[in-house]
Amino acid sequence: MIDPFGRTIRYVRISVTDRCNLRCSYCMPDGYLGGESDILSYEEIENIAQALVGLGVRKFRLTGGEPLVRRDLPALVARLAALPGVEDLALSTNAVLLRPHARALKDAGLKRVNISLDTLDPDTFRRISVNASLEQVMDGIAAAEEAGLLPIKLNMVVMKGVNDMEIESMARLTFKKPWTIRFIEVMPMRQNPGAQVGQYVPTSAIRARLEAIAPWTPVDTGPLAGPAAEFRYAGAVGSVGFITPLSHTFCGACNRVRLTTAGKLRLCLFGESGCDLRGPLRAGATIPELQAIILEALKMKPESHHLAPGYSGPEAPITMSSIGG
Repeated sequence: MIDPFGRTIRYVRISVTDRCNLRCSYCMPDGYLGGESDILSYEEIENIAQALVGLGVRKFRLTGGEPLVRRDLPALVARLAALPGVEDLALSTNAVLLRPHARALKDAGLKRVNISLDTLDPDTFRRISVNASLEQVMDGIAAAEEAGLLPIKLNMVVMKGVNDMEIESMARLTFKKPWTIRFIEVMPMRQNPGAQVGQYVPTSAIRARLEAIAPWTPVDTGPLAGPAAEFRYAGAVGSVGFITPLSHTFCGACNRVRLTTAGKLRLCLFGESGCDLRGPLRAGATIPELQAIILEALKMKPESHHLAPGYSGPEAPITMSSIGG
């Protein structure tokens, strides 16, 4: 699939639920609990994925909400892993529920995980997540390592006055652990676009602090990788990365679209453009018919989002959990 600006789409993020067992304010603000009732079945997700693979998609990431709150997730992983042409199948998770599912996910065909970890301080973690412990997440990371869900990437949303004092300690983990620690700028949502302005830390400020730790060199992340720019310190076994949606848009290299829990194909994280696939699928659309709908919708993919500090854009999702990040 090639969009109107010459970008090849090979990567699809599939949101399997908009519900979550945590309540991190940057993702589910102002009491939002999720609640999309008519979500795609695993069979329907498989059918849409089959259509996408036929159009050149090679990578899927399962997201939420928290994907592991949906029952029998390994069954969906097995369906997607069995599709000819799928080269990469990953999961984004907060890892709280990962311990009892890690081995089954690996056996079903999951390759690796990205895990949210905003702090190494138990008290700060409790304040951010509301109802989970840092110990649970660290145990989930250990379970992923034991199951071979590698390489592990840890995502830290940097918030001024909340966890920004831990930037260096997070980065130093890479000298001992083969993890990628990715620092992400906090993003405003449509439900409260101004609420996070005071917490925003630009990547330039983060990089300036991390560059002082030790010399580093760029890491080649490959053609199917996401938007993070990655670096490895001299002598480190892991790497650090930066995701910069506000200070430095990565739209020019966008290689992805998103499938929501309700079966809408969204062409941009911060835009409503896209198409409904659930309706046609339930009306009996064939794989070629779904592909025709997808290709027609792809013509509407925007060149760039309009995100800025304190401004989420006119079509931004209500919350990050509602779109799958």
